[in-house]
Amino acid sequence: MYKVYFENRFMVLSSQPDRMQKYCLFYKFHDQMELYDKISEFINNRNLKCANFYSYKANHLWKAFESYFNWVEAAGGVVIHDTDQILFIKRYGKWDIPKGHIKKDEKPDECALREIGEECGITGSTITGQLRPTYHIYPYGNKYYLKKTFWFLLDYKGPYETSPQLSEGITEATWLPYGKLPGIMNETWASVSDVLNEVSLKLFKK
Repeated sequence: MYKVYFENRFMVLSSQPDRMQKYCLFYKFHDQMELYDKISEFINNRNLKCANFYSYKANHLWKAFESYFNWVEAAGGVVIHDTDQILFIKRYGKWDIPKGHIKKDEKPDECALREIGEECGITGSTITGQLRPTYHIYPYGNKYYLKKTFWFLLDYKGPYETSPQLSEGITEATWLPYGKLPGIMNETWASVSDVLNEVSLKLFKK
């Protein structure tokens, strides 16, 4: 199953109808051009908060869905200080997690470490695990892009000092305690909330 965000709305692509949630739009995939029409309908109709596209041939559905968009990849990470605080950035007025586009010949983990350093001004974080990727679409010019973001969990034992990358619209880079997560999740993108929920579950299991 894939969950693809557009702003704070989303589409779920699954092998069977997803009856776990009340969807505004259901579509059983059987024709690529008709699928394109449904994607366009969802993008343009803000009253549609969520949609479920499904097919028993789930891989074929995903390939057809991908072909509607230009494909890009990014990577980022949730950095946890040894004092049990999490590194957040504020970009264009919303809380976020450091991330960025993967460069040519760059691996996702390498990109995550680079972006954390560039956006927050810290070095020396260590990757301890990988989280589920997220997907979202966005317009740029007259085209729509589908972005897959790889996420990593990292430890950091260095100083608290940070340096937000102002040229990228980042006005804050700061450490916040776990207890702030509910408030953060109300002031961030829905896809980022999914990442933070997964992190919360992992930390709770510790």
